[in-house]
Amino acid sequence: MKLPRLGPTSLLKILPLLMLAFVVVGALAPEPAPATMQSVEMEVIPVQGQVYMLQTPSAGGNVGVLPGPEGVLLVDDQVPGLVESVIQGVRAITDEEIRFVLNTHVHIDHQGGNAALYDMGATLVAHDNTRLRMLERLRIPRAGGRFMPAPPERARPLLTFDNTMTFHMNGEEVRAFLVPPSHTDGDVFVYFVDSDVLHTGDVFRTNMYPIIDVYNGGTVAGLIEATRIAIGMSGPNTKIIPGHGFGFTDRDGLVEVLDMMVDIRETIIDLIGEGKHLEEVLAANPTAVYDAQWGQEPGWNQNDLVPIIYHEVGGGRTVSAGRN
Repeated sequence: MKLPRLGPTSLLKILPLLMLAFVVVGALAPEPAPATMQSVEMEVIPVQGQVYMLQTPSAGGNVGVLPGPEGVLLVDDQVPGLVESVIQGVRAITDEEIRFVLNTHVHIDHQGGNAALYDMGATLVAHDNTRLRMLERLRIPRAGGRFMPAPPERARPLLTFDNTMTFHMNGEEVRAFLVPPSHTDGDVFVYFVDSDVLHTGDVFRTNMYPIIDVYNGGTVAGLIEATRIAIGMSGPNTKIIPGHGFGFTDRDGLVEVLDMMVDIRETIIDLIGEGKHLEEVLAANPTAVYDAQWGQEPGWNQNDLVPIIYHEVGGGRTVSAGRN
């Protein structure tokens, strides 16, 4: 059927109706799905004993792997778009099923693969506080912070613990335990006793300044204390898997970060004692000697770290740690 042609007068008459239709359709249309990340090849790194780590080319959230005949235990599982890469990395080590996934904290780059791995039959495990924070929308601290929807129900840990939890599998004793509120208030260390390997989650990283996620309960004092705990339990042969950074490190790597954080905090305390306000403290550049090595990440650098330390040690108030 041939449609009639509309003249200018007729178009003016129906234009309001067309605009209303576009508004209604736009309101009913679903939100566009987030873009999925492309698969990358995970580097499979033998750490020590039975423990491996999976690493992305950009030093994303490092994944710990304990393979064996009783199944695979994963420590963290990357962002949603890289879960296939994680699985392929595991398959380069073993054909055994992924039986447990232990999340070190709430951030999406450490629990983003939960839903897919749950669908494969894995049991999800985390600290109580991590699961509680997954019941609401998530906040990512980098680049000024941003929110994203709460994870689906099947992505939330099925098993949680308050202080400690121990796995006995593949001939290895694996101790997971809560540390003081550091990066978040649900941070856990995971120590593979027989292999003498410690996975610190994001409490410790080797490629940038530590992130103190105040919104999710993190504190500078807790991070310093947790780092001291890691140093205290590390011997000369202990290998440390950082939450971010290339490769594993050792006790000396922990000491380097501890000394840096204590020095920066003490410098800021001294500047506050001189009566300096935040803008003056920033201008004094209390991180100057460390910026070349630790302050080159655009999404989190000295301008993010210094205000948090300043407010925590008595210089004023920072963003609320509560939900909003």
